[in-house]
Amino acid sequence: MNTSATKVFFKQLNRQLFMEQYKDLAHVDRAFPIGFGQTISQPSLVLYMTEILELKPNHKVLEIGTGSGYQTAFLAQFANWVYTVETIEPLKKKAEERLKALNYYNIDFILGDGTYGLKDYAPYDRIIVTAAAREIPATLIEQLSPGGRLLIPVGNKDAQDLSLISKDSEGTITVSTIKPVRFVPLVGDFEI
Repeated sequence: MNTSATKVFFKQLNRQLFMEQYKDLAHVDRAFPIGFGQTISQPSLVLYMTEILELKPNHKVLEIGTGSGYQTAFLAQFANWVYTVETIEPLKKKAEERLKALNYYNIDFILGDGTYGLKDYAPYDRIIVTAAAREIPATLIEQLSPGGRLLIPVGNKDAQDLSLISKDSEGTITVSTIKPVRFVPLVGDFEI
């Protein structure tokens, strides 16, 4: 993935389209509530996470936590196909409407608990979790392709780290702590 291409897309994608409230503050680099106790992440973090994934045009991606669909747009722009799972039906529905209006047709929207991944379509080249878990779900690592990357915030309600899990061609797992972050809690069995 060309990081300059992500930066160009970052400047082109209007964050206001993904916000019901606070539209006049969409340019501010901070998270904002989107309802149901969820947030839209700050733009710099969405860009950062997208670049860490090193997406390629042939990649199949699993996103846990669709939210507003803002991060999903970045994934769909640079990957071949995105499966995105959301537990809150009104958020899933609104994100699907937004992204279809923006002509993204390489996304499957799934309503459900993403903490166990989505085995029916596995393996995935990239997996991104946009809510914090107390630990890395083993089922997500199992659904990662050899050469794949999994990005997930891990910790408790007070302190979380963005973790990058890489699986090499032999299936060996490497876990790296990237930086401290703060996300809403993952809903499901790995909730903090």
